[in-house]
Amino acid sequence: MRSSSRPWGNEAVKLYFSPGACSQAPNIAFREAGLDIELVKVDLKSKRLESGEDYRVINPKGSVPALALDDHIVLTENAVVLQYIADQAPEAGLIPPYGTIRRYQLLEWLNYIATELHKGFAPLFHPQRSAEATIEARELLAAKFDYVASRMEGNPFLTGESFTIADCYLFVVLRWSRIHHIDLGRWPALAAFVARVAERPAVRAALHSEGMAR
Repeated sequence: MRSSSRPWGNEAVKLYFSPGACSQAPNIAFREAGLDIELVKVDLKSKRLESGEDYRVINPKGSVPALALDDHIVLTENAVVLQYIADQAPEAGLIPPYGTIRRYQLLEWLNYIATELHKGFAPLFHPQRSAEATIEARELLAAKFDYVASRMEGNPFLTGESFTIADCYLFVVLRWSRIHHIDLGRWPALAAFVARVAERPAVRAALHSEGMAR
């Protein structure tokens, strides 16, 4: 499918995604940026597209997201894909300008979400995890949630008043808490953040496009 807004180039840019996975963050970002894109669904278990094509031909890593550009370049890794999208539409304000300290502070958050929060959920998604591994993962995540919540007190978004690509990513990762029965009510700032972001039109459109409309 496509959004209804402007294109990036002569050919459609494709975002390879799986519903509810971290690829939902760039799905949200491109809608916030007003960019035209084609969504291509990936079955992460079989590593195949709905057409039957082997996804690993496109992205040998087999993970999402992957962003296929019209010059035959494929970008992977969520933090990189998000930055690329934001830089295509600087007027949307999803990332601060080059060279500013605010940009590096945002990149600091992107990396923290990727390496600490996103990866922190990985043990919980493992089908053969032990009870001990589950307890340890939940405790580690709780400590990281404590940190993020403390930094968000009094702010609607991670870096203050402006919604950015870091908020796209954080929103998606925090929603995984519901899958693993982690009650965000323990962290009112995080629960309020998720509720607030969920009401954004671009976010609602992204969830609907993945069959996850509330």
